[in-house]
Amino acid sequence: MLGLAILPSAQQETTSHVERKFKIGKPYPIVIATASTPPLSGKDKTEDLTWKKHVIESGESLAIAFDNIGLDGKTLHSLINTDANTDANTKQLERLSPGNILQFGFSKEGKLVELHQPRNHLETLIVRHDGNTFTSEMDKKEIETHTNFSHATIETSFWSAADKAGLTANQIMEIAALFGWDIDFALDIRAGDKFEVLFEQHYLDGNPVDRGEILAATFTNMGKTFTAVRNNDGKYYDKDGRAMRKAFLRSPVNFRYVSSNFNPRRLHPVTGRVKPHRGTDYVAPVGTPIWAAGDGVVLESAYNKYNGNYVFIKHSAKYVTKYLHLTKRMVKKGQRVKQGDTVGTLGGTGRVTGPHLHYEFLVNGQHKNPRTVDLPQANSLSGNEQVTFKKQAKQQLEYIQQLSTLLTNNDILLN
Repeated sequence: MLGLAILPSAQQETTSHVERKFKIGKPYPIVIATASTPPLSGKDKTEDLTWKKHVIESGESLAIAFDNIGLDGKTLHSLINTDANTDANTKQLERLSPGNILQFGFSKEGKLVELHQPRNHLETLIVRHDGNTFTSEMDKKEIETHTNFSHATIETSFWSAADKAGLTANQIMEIAALFGWDIDFALDIRAGDKFEVLFEQHYLDGNPVDRGEILAATFTNMGKTFTAVRNNDGKYYDKDGRAMRKAFLRSPVNFRYVSSNFNPRRLHPVTGRVKPHRGTDYVAPVGTPIWAAGDGVVLESAYNKYNGNYVFIKHSAKYVTKYLHLTKRMVKKGQRVKQGDTVGTLGGTGRVTGPHLHYEFLVNGQHKNPRTVDLPQANSLSGNEQVTFKKQAKQQLEYIQQLSTLLTNNDILLN
């Protein structure tokens, strides 16, 4: 039986959350966010200790910290040189950084019995004195991973809807990156578009500490639904095992808006003559990085009075991409580049009316609209791996559908 916790809907966007008390698939990598945790102890204390907290300051060594807390050099030497099995732990105390915390536990007689140093939110070094010598251990907490669900219908913008749905800024950017191969988030988003997301939530001592991986998501844009499901290899595929990542970026720059689209009958803004506009003009601040749209070899990296600084990249025998009016070029002819490498920066060189990137996409020598051309897929799943993935994807997308239906019906009842 599922445990569902339904939060109130937002006023302007259709939003809901559901926490499910089970895990899906294999465990995924855990990333821990920054937070403070109290010192831990894995053994019962035989006596009450008096604790003193000390925060390491800039330029302060462990020896100075011990002196400031009232401990002598003999105690420090004994603590650092513990038994061979734990020596590596205590040696790390000699490499403290400003802001590190030390917790000193003293007996009623004023002798040091325990020293705690939080290493991160999961691990705390504990050094104990057993009456003869110091020993150390690393106390480790365990992270619990639950699966959460969120969905929303867009009224104004994707960011606004996702934010009201409770997604973090990183999650919002991840979703845009996942579906960015198929959806232009700057130009294609419409009121009525919707998304649904199944994601991990990590808990420490019963408290949420961070968001884990996105497990599956759907995005409906202008009536067409796209799906993305995380595979055990950490990559995302659609429900049939086709890679979400394409062989080419849809837009090779983080732009503000498009000033001129692909148009074979455009009136040239400088000459006033009808001349085909064989690419897309993206406007962004001067100096914005321009990325290679795909893997390839630099065909040309040069300057002329029309193109200004320009770079042409050849991607196999079939595809060529062109980048014009750059402030500077950052690759050389013959250089191999990977998708996402910076090939130059946006500028206003050559015959232009203002700074922008003019981007062209050629297929077998023919200019195509970069915003609408069918982009070839990157490597997709096949064989048994594809069969296994499709079963997993089907299960997770069914979860999304069930939860979306349940929460939508709940919203209707609440309204």
